[in-house]
Amino acid sequence: MKQKLALSLAAALLSLSAIAAADEPAAAARPLGVETGISFPSDATIRTFQADDEDGVWIQDSRRNWYYAKFFGPCRNIDFAQAIGVDTRGSSRLDKYATLLVRGDRCALSSFVTSAPPPTKAERKAAEQAAKAAKSN
Repeated sequence: MKQKLALSLAAALLSLSAIAAADEPAAAARPLGVETGISFPSDATIRTFQADDEDGVWIQDSRRNWYYAKFFGPCRNIDFAQAIGVDTRGSSRLDKYATLLVRGDRCALSSFVTSAPPPTKAERKAAEQAAKAAKSN
């Protein structure tokens, strides 16, 4: 008797939670291009990064959100870096005031914004071809 009551109660709660979940609005898309930061940057909060030539770097956090960090000037060796360091100057926050340490070089950031994922190789190649075609015309 108690088992039947518990099972019927569980089934009722499960159906109610499904109805409540269906009524909730979809999560709003994350706005892109907004200045932001990552608190306590470390190997636990930064998942991966991908260089954008010497101009900047895409950084993915542990929640799989992407950010774009633009450098003040060219950051040599970022294309070949297997790891980067972060100098936050005591603020414990990776933002536009931080500096990335890349193979012994210090690369100061001019901005740190929310971003879409980096383009794939095929997308980059298509963009380069389109730029060449536009330049030749």
